[in-house]
Amino acid sequence: MNYGWFIPAVALVSFLLTWALRRYALARSLIDIPNARSSHSVPTPRGGGVAIVLAFLLALGLLLWGGLMTVAQFVAIAGAGALVAVIGFMDDHGHIAARWRLLGHFLAAAWLLCWIGGLPPVRLAGVTVDLGVVGHVLAAFYLVWLLNLYNFMDGIDGIASVEAICVCIGAGLLGWWSGLPQLAWVSALLVASVAGFLFWNFPPARIFMGDAGSGFLGIALGGLSLMAATFDANLLWSWLILLGVFIVDATFTLLRRLLRGDKVYEAHRSHAYQFASRRFGSHLAVTATVGAINLLWLLPIAVCVARFGLDGSLGLILAYAPLLVLAIRFHAGELEKAPAKD
Repeated sequence: MNYGWFIPAVALVSFLLTWALRRYALARSLIDIPNARSSHSVPTPRGGGVAIVLAFLLALGLLLWGGLMTVAQFVAIAGAGALVAVIGFMDDHGHIAARWRLLGHFLAAAWLLCWIGGLPPVRLAGVTVDLGVVGHVLAAFYLVWLLNLYNFMDGIDGIASVEAICVCIGAGLLGWWSGLPQLAWVSALLVASVAGFLFWNFPPARIFMGDAGSGFLGIALGGLSLMAATFDANLLWSWLILLGVFIVDATFTLLRRLLRGDKVYEAHRSHAYQFASRRFGSHLAVTATVGAINLLWLLPIAVCVARFGLDGSLGLILAYAPLLVLAIRFHAGELEKAPAKD
């Protein structure tokens, strides 16, 4: 059976759902009003990422029906993603205390890991190692950090969508080249789910993703990276490389803010990409640059790790080093200077 129709169908569903959610947000006054910590200047509806959630859950159901995904894989990604999305949706409509959000995130991570069997063996310096319980705990923190950093990095028009699309293009190619069509299909359908939303979120955005969409993407990408590693330990390194732009910027920013004693759960705009968007006066320029870095720098290194024997840890260092330089160059984690007074 030809499953190619899944891709345009899912993209169309995402597109139409985003249109409907934009009308809903306008009717309910779910609007992001610019403030001193915003990277936008025009009041904009939020919550459009729910379209990504619903479209991708439909896509997962199609993959399960087509025999391209196991029940355990479906329940893992769909269950964890839905829980994170519900928490984000509730937070978009009101407020949930940080400790309760974090508890829900760890429950979602635990659910996902239970269904996929925890962290698979990892490959370190050419040796495959099973980290056991320690590995499972590390995997839970990895998932929770990834879903939260995805929320932190969703601060300018289109950036979170373009990152997800580029990562999944790379992951899909690696899955196909590695003889793992199920990974290629799930990646392609996540691309379709995000692409329908990106039409409305492309700079200048007509609707924002919101916590429901960004958190869902974070844990979905994290879960898919762990699932890929169950087939080939090198693929986990490749996924970490593909996610490098978001991981480096968010992690470096968090560490600098922690060392300074900031309340890290409070909103801010001190990520490197935010400083860059203000310097160049353009969301589009920064978002396009993120896409170019993913496809022209990170993807070739990820391919070398997965297909041509480059050690994963070495590939990670090679990929992250210039990203760290960029984070420093664009003042990631620094306090924003107040404008000079006349």
